[in-house]
Amino acid sequence: MDPAIHLRHAAVAARTGKRRARLHTMALLCASFYAAGATAADAVPESWPQVWLNPGIYSYHFDTDKDLRNNNVGFGAEVMLANEHVLMAGSFINSNSARTHYAGYEWRPWHWKLSGVDLGAGIMIGAFDGYPNYRDGAWFVAPLPMLSIEGRYLGANFSLVPTYKDRFDGALSVQVKLRVW
Repeated sequence: MDPAIHLRHAAVAARTGKRRARLHTMALLCASFYAAGATAADAVPESWPQVWLNPGIYSYHFDTDKDLRNNNVGFGAEVMLANEHVLMAGSFINSNSARTHYAGYEWRPWHWKLSGVDLGAGIMIGAFDGYPNYRDGAWFVAPLPMLSIEGRYLGANFSLVPTYKDRFDGALSVQVKLRVW
């Protein structure tokens, strides 16, 4: 086969893969919003603490040309002490295919109720490890902006991870969660 034709086929395949990844990301975001809203009509009086579990994090990386993992599977838990105070911990396979552990405190001073869905915004201060390009995978502390959307049993956390050249690749991260208590 002519090398020029092979290169064109490879470029078309790469663009198709990027489009498919964007479609998967949009489908996950839409499903998160729908899931949070679908249970909002069944709202019950709030009780504390609340316990939420999650299967890891899905990340949409801003630099799609790098070979980074988007599906960062793992296990995490949140204990919501009150609307404003959340403790978080867990582990997942990060975008560099290494194991990350995390623990953090989320402060959510801003709250809204939209069509029966609870929205909360604030900042998470977390300790993370496992990123080989930063401190050789050792623990570090970082703040992340957070937005939470919560129905009665289903919810999602959104955060924006900034790009730090040669350390972290920026991404929009989504963490779908299930309330178990």
